[in-house]
Amino acid sequence: MQDMTSTDVLDARPNILVVDDDGALREQITEYLAANGCDVEAVGDAPTMDAAMARQPFDVIVLDLMMPGEDGLSVCRRLSAASSPAILMMSALGDDVDRIIGLEVGADDYLAKPCNPRELLARVRALYRRRDGSRGGAGRLRGGYRFAGYVLDSANHRLRDPNGVSVMLTRGEYALLSAFLERPGEVLSRDELLDQTHNDDPDTFDRAIDVQISRLRRKLGDSQSQELIRTIRGAGYKFGAPVTRI
Repeated sequence: MQDMTSTDVLDARPNILVVDDDGALREQITEYLAANGCDVEAVGDAPTMDAAMARQPFDVIVLDLMMPGEDGLSVCRRLSAASSPAILMMSALGDDVDRIIGLEVGADDYLAKPCNPRELLARVRALYRRRDGSRGGAGRLRGGYRFAGYVLDSANHRLRDPNGVSVMLTRGEYALLSAFLERPGEVLSRDELLDQTHNDDPDTFDRAIDVQISRLRRKLGDSQSQELIRTIRGAGYKFGAPVTRI
């Protein structure tokens, strides 16, 4: 981490779980977030993380990629349901390939080490606001939607397929699908989708949207997903099915 001084304070007190085997860094992150309006618990490995989560709910997990025992990718895979806390993955491996892998296994955001602590705070703020629904935009839907036999229950962040089976979505996938359902038939650029799904994140890149589109298409069924979410070359994406608000 870089210099740990800031006067930024979150609007509310999100409950954050820091999971990192580096004790010194874990302490720095904990002290900085706590000094800037967060309730923070810190642990050093996946089993201790599981015990902490069994005791209380968390809004955001700041998760280290490289840990002894179960690593961050494995943890992320099993925590990537929409009902789980938002996941901010951190790693010293900071190239685009590593970021994309983290997003593909279900992380909501990715931050390379060493990072500016104010950026970490901004990322935590964005994930918390998106989870909490305290801002407008995708993810803050009061009812639900029907499309192509699917039902999106916005109150519970749950998607059911035409057979009534639940489809597990990460928080990012839910926000992306919500953005499409709010504006069916419109061409949405990558920038617009980034605004909808990442709020004020300053360093999210276009490829992240492509990765999430690919994941969402697979979950909607490859046979029809290309028609549901259409690629408009040079412009962005468009949701092609009729949508009914419920």
